[in-house]
Amino acid sequence: MNAINRFLVNPRAILFVFFSIALFASLQSYFGGLKSFVEGGKLYTTYNNYIIFKLSFFHLIQDKDLYLPFLDEQGDFFKYSPTFALIFGILAVLPDVLGLSLWNIINAVVLFSSVYYLPRTDIRTKGLIFVFMLVELLTTVQNEQSNALMAGLMLFTFGFLERRKYWMASLCLVSTIFIKLFGIVGLALYLLYPNKLKLTYTTAFWAVIFTLLPLVVVDRDQFIFLYKSWASLLSDDQSFSAGLSVTRWLTTWFGWNINKTYVSVAGVFLFCLPLLRIKQYQNFVFRTLILSSILIWVVIFNHRAESATFIIAIGGVALWYYSQYPSKENYILLVLAFVFTTLSPTDLFPKFVRNEWMKPYVIKAVPCILIWVKITFDLLWGKFIQRPHGSEANE
Repeated sequence: MNAINRFLVNPRAILFVFFSIALFASLQSYFGGLKSFVEGGKLYTTYNNYIIFKLSFFHLIQDKDLYLPFLDEQGDFFKYSPTFALIFGILAVLPDVLGLSLWNIINAVVLFSSVYYLPRTDIRTKGLIFVFMLVELLTTVQNEQSNALMAGLMLFTFGFLERRKYWMASLCLVSTIFIKLFGIVGLALYLLYPNKLKLTYTTAFWAVIFTLLPLVVVDRDQFIFLYKSWASLLSDDQSFSAGLSVTRWLTTWFGWNINKTYVSVAGVFLFCLPLLRIKQYQNFVFRTLILSSILIWVVIFNHRAESATFIIAIGGVALWYYSQYPSKENYILLVLAFVFTTLSPTDLFPKFVRNEWMKPYVIKAVPCILIWVKITFDLLWGKFIQRPHGSEANE
């Protein structure tokens, strides 16, 4: 136990683990050869997502439509903003092995740094949050995804808001929106803090800057065309699968074929209800649970959520559990999340179990759904007691 405790309170050791995971996943993908993403389909590099991000920069400077399939070059659509494509040029010009490694390392380091920037949280608790996220971190960097970066930027937004550093908070939040649009849900955090005028104009400033950045390399007509094309892609994307989401859970478990829009509207309504408890805005645990709710909400109500997306939700789960006084029911839910959300896609579960039960019944999403319901209930009616520093209860 002493060795575990020494590890948990050693930021350098944990950073080394995060760095090693990112580097290992990068080299594994780079040397992974070719594979098809659909049965009998064209072969692409194992690190196809990185290739999509990389080529988006070159498509941008060549005045191409970023949102065409480009199936001769990549195995899926580019779905991020034109601004993301431009900024990714910093990595795109590098050799693949270096750019891929730096991309995954950036994701891991931003997430690591954001947890250490959390206010009113002792170093051991931060170590526990890190350990809880390790497997999901490996999953997302093995897929070269931006989800660890998204989670880190949302945590940084909270940390800066708590310290009233509104320029940095709005920069982080606007960055998430220009990576994946669901970052816009983080705007709900602004309701919890004073000086909303400053939050408004700082956010507007960064939004304008990020929107206009592509004009550095494209003309006005191409600029307008790209944003219209992006909007069209996102609109069409709404008709695709329900992913590892509440919508698919309702279908596979209960046979309820409910329109995704209705499910999302219900989710927004339930999410917003706790925000009516304005007097609780002064309570740090309440604000932390709102952040946890956001981190889980943007995954379980995302019709495109996949396994690699759950680093964001698991970050919310860890923050939820380790930010408040431990309880038996919360501990049980935490264990369920670790076993069925984090471990269910791994080889610890036999392949036939994964294929016959875990995937068809979206088991990965279920603990996060239950925890989000519990968070919402507690935000509406619970008492908010911060976790004692150095607490070892129910870990």
